[in-house]
Amino acid sequence: MKSFETATTISAAPEAIWALLTDAPGYPAWNTTVDRVEGRIAPGETIKVHVKINPGRAFPVKVTEFGPPERMVWTGGMPLGLFKGERTFTLTPTADGVRFAMREVYTGLLAPLIGRSIPDLQPAFDEFAAALKLRAESGS
Repeated sequence: MKSFETATTISAAPEAIWALLTDAPGYPAWNTTVDRVEGRIAPGETIKVHVKINPGRAFPVKVTEFGPPERMVWTGGMPLGLFKGERTFTLTPTADGVRFAMREVYTGLLAPLIGRSIPDLQPAFDEFAAALKLRAESGS
């Protein structure tokens, strides 16, 4: 099972971080890994994420879990569970602020085969967390 994850502590209110994570049109203003996000980030909605690591390709994902301001899950993949990617965002209050964590796990019958073609996303995950932290802590 292939997966990527990142985490950071952010000195901002969970609601402020959540607002950034759920503002699809605003992603390019702070997120250096994303060209754009089409659609509305809300329960049951399908959005299309255009990432810089794979220009010209949109990744459709469904918002399968939405628990403001603590947890959100985006799920995409192939029919019949042949391949599934699931990205989980969690915000956990701590004594120092909020622990932001993001994890993506790939499962399904074809995951071993398709997983070989997925590039190393760790640098992009770490960049996403750093950009979110910078924007949330700047208050803009």
